[in-house]
Amino acid sequence: QLLLFLLFVGPFNCFASYSRATELFYSLNEGLPAGVLIGSLARDLRLPMAGSQNPASLQPPLSFTLASHGLGEQYVQLDNRSGELHTSAVEIDREALCVESSGATIFGGSAAVSSSSPSPESCLLLLDVLVLPQEYFRLVKVKIAIRDVNDNAPRFPVPHIRLLVPENAPVNTRLAIEHPALDPDMGTNGVQTYRLRDNYGVFTLDVEENENGERTPYLIVMGALDRETQDEYVTVIVAEDGGTPPLVGSATLTIGISDINDNCPQFNDSQLNVTLYGNSSLGTHVATVHAVDMDLGSNAQITYSYSQKVPQPSRDLFHLNESTGAITLSTKVDGDTPKLHRLIILGNGPGCIPAVITVLVTIIKVMMRPPEVVPRFIANEVEGVVYLKELEPINTPVAFFTIKDPDEKYKVSCYLDGDGPFRLSPYKPYNNEYLLETTKPLDFETQQLYEISVVAWNSEGFHVKKVVKIQVLDDNDNSPVFSEQLIELSIDENNVPNAFLTKLHATDADSGERGQVSYFLGPDAPSYFALDKTTGVLTVSTQLDREEKEKYRYTVKAVDSGFPPRESIATVTITVLDKNDNSPRFINKDFSFFVPENFPGFGEIGVISVTDADAGQNGWVALSVLNGSDIFVIDTGKGVLRAKVSLDREQQSSYVLWIEAVDGGDPALSSTAKITILLLDINDNPPLVLFPQSNMSYLLVLPSTLPGSPITEVYAVDKDTGMNAVIAYSIIGRRGPRPESFRIDPKTGNITLEESLMQNDYGLYRLLVKVSDHGYPEPLHSTVMVNLFVNDTVSNESYIESLLRKEPDISVEEKQPQISIEPTHKKMESASCMPTLVALSIISLGSIALVTGMGIYICLRKGKKHHRADENLEVQIPLNGRINLHMLEKKPVEISNI
Repeated sequence: QLLLFLLFVGPFNCFASYSRATELFYSLNEGLPAGVLIGSLARDLRLPMAGSQNPASLQPPLSFTLASHGLGEQYVQLDNRSGELHTSAVEIDREALCVESSGATIFGGSAAVSSSSPSPESCLLLLDVLVLPQEYFRLVKVKIAIRDVNDNAPRFPVPHIRLLVPENAPVNTRLAIEHPALDPDMGTNGVQTYRLRDNYGVFTLDVEENENGERTPYLIVMGALDRETQDEYVTVIVAEDGGTPPLVGSATLTIGISDINDNCPQFNDSQLNVTLYGNSSLGTHVATVHAVDMDLGSNAQITYSYSQKVPQPSRDLFHLNESTGAITLSTKVDGDTPKLHRLIILGNGPGCIPAVITVLVTIIKVMMRPPEVVPRFIANEVEGVVYLKELEPINTPVAFFTIKDPDEKYKVSCYLDGDGPFRLSPYKPYNNEYLLETTKPLDFETQQLYEISVVAWNSEGFHVKKVVKIQVLDDNDNSPVFSEQLIELSIDENNVPNAFLTKLHATDADSGERGQVSYFLGPDAPSYFALDKTTGVLTVSTQLDREEKEKYRYTVKAVDSGFPPRESIATVTITVLDKNDNSPRFINKDFSFFVPENFPGFGEIGVISVTDADAGQNGWVALSVLNGSDIFVIDTGKGVLRAKVSLDREQQSSYVLWIEAVDGGDPALSSTAKITILLLDINDNPPLVLFPQSNMSYLLVLPSTLPGSPITEVYAVDKDTGMNAVIAYSIIGRRGPRPESFRIDPKTGNITLEESLMQNDYGLYRLLVKVSDHGYPEPLHSTVMVNLFVNDTVSNESYIESLLRKEPDISVEEKQPQISIEPTHKKMESASCMPTLVALSIISLGSIALVTGMGIYICLRKGKKHHRADENLEVQIPLNGRINLHMLEKKPVEISNI
């Protein structure tokens, strides 16, 4: 809601005729987010906006500015043009701003909020805003009232409240509960009511409000209280505010019931009958009376006294302890002492009528006195209890006992009554002296207290018993004992840090500090194991890796707190259980295998080695071929790689496979490796002749061809590689007029003319060419027939073809082609002069024979000239142009071997 008040209109400095002061009131809830509109100053001040001004007047735009920078500015944002006021990013907390319940003071501008605020409980934020230009100038005082929201729950200043109520408090007693709940919120959002979760049927709560509005809870007693029945009530007090929804706070309320003296002493019995021998010694205990008061402290203090009815002689004969109620013989009984005494004893309590009990003491007179037993302790004795350490040696003296007869008339004997490792024996050479000593070491863990009696009796049958209590003192004679000497544990690998392993337990039969056990790791324990010395909890501080170490074995100690300390040792074994945290691992990332071609099917190509660091099922590895599974197969267990079929290098020289290894874990882990298989060539392919294409083809050779000119070539290929594909050419058979006229290059297969052709050399030449590789262990070869027709022209092709169809009569020369693959170095041997002369002589004779033979050969050739001329008459057909052998299509042809 918007409240607009005009405070004053008057002069203001030099703008006296225009200045006005105005107050604007706004209100908003605390805790609003940024950007919430608080109000529009221009609209609420009824100032003309830029959109509503007359364009002709050309009024300057309005400007809104905060006049001063104070605390309030951080909570608001002012639009300088529109005058709109919004909340800022700083959240408004009413309880932080207005710590006082009435009229908060906040410095937001040039003034502070005073008690003149609209409400005494208002929390105001003050701003001073200047409006410009001069025509509209005014100082606007903006007051923003911060409304409270229920954002705080009631809270008690202490978590535990204690209240004392007298047990005799009457019904409707009201007791104020200190430390009421506090709620920073105001009004109905503050604390409104209190309640008890459990009122036990005797309590309720009421709330009173003072002048300042503070509410104080009061505890009201609704029923009778009795401390002796229940001395304390524990409940929870709940404070609730009036917000929507309401918020609550609680604290523990302990109601203690204070004691009053509402109980008096009481005896369990009204009469006690006692018999006393007349020969009893002074100080003999006669009886003890005991009264009970249910009250506490001083209200329960009881004193004992004789009633006025008790005669003085009885008072003198029997002493009554006022505090304990013990009655003892104070004077000696003689023949004149009455046989019956009636002792009326009062139990007195503060403000109470005394309780009464009657003790009837009957004195039996005897003619003689009983024997006397006088102890003299050697061991430490306190108030009739003898203290002996365990493990004291045998025959440790405990006490001397003197046995005597007061009348010195009768013989007195004694004996030891009770169980225990003790004996009572006469101590010679003295009479009536007896020594009490141990017969074996005492053991505190077996028995801590012995109660034995030294009994003396005289010849008349009178017995006297002296009770001796022996307390065994503990010694550190027992070492701690582990419940198990071998502690076997297991834990999964990859455990979380500080994982719990077990809780060690050792017991020590000794008592006190001597039986307190502490736990320690042995020197052989790794540093990442920890053992709590007090609780015995064994933990491991780091992650364990089974692949790094599977078993741990070390010792632990249990040490007691005795002096000197005793200890025992146990062994801890820890088995780290496997988890599938390791993928299969190939010994190599890439495998390469060299296999000869034509390797038999399902032969072993190689072994793929793979490991998995895990154990059991997690370490079981299965291998499979990811690609090429139609050709290759792998043995899952052994890792043997095999080919299903025989491999031919000429079809495919290498294979690349991917092998996957998958372990048996859940989920399974896998890895892959690259396998390269290279086929090694074997000599399984003979050379393939591509040219000439047929044994029936021929080539015209002109007689004018010069010696050394290339005629044709034999061209062959070999599908093998290396030396298996190195080809050598040789002429192994010749036929023709002068067949030695042609020579073949063993490396290139080029056929050249060696000698000049003469007229009688015309005709058909048939050269059988052997094409051989250098394979190992056995070279392979092919043959081809090279047909050369020496003539000027080809006039009758049919005749030439008929000659080619005839079976050639060629003798095969077993001569291997000589191709120099590697240079051969021969050692030159020194020779004498005689062998040199013999060699020269042989060469000279050979030259003479060669010249003679050549002459005879020429004559014979001339004689046959005319006959050959007749034979070649039909094929001397001149050819126009030479055939370019290299331009022919070189296609492979099948040529049978000869």
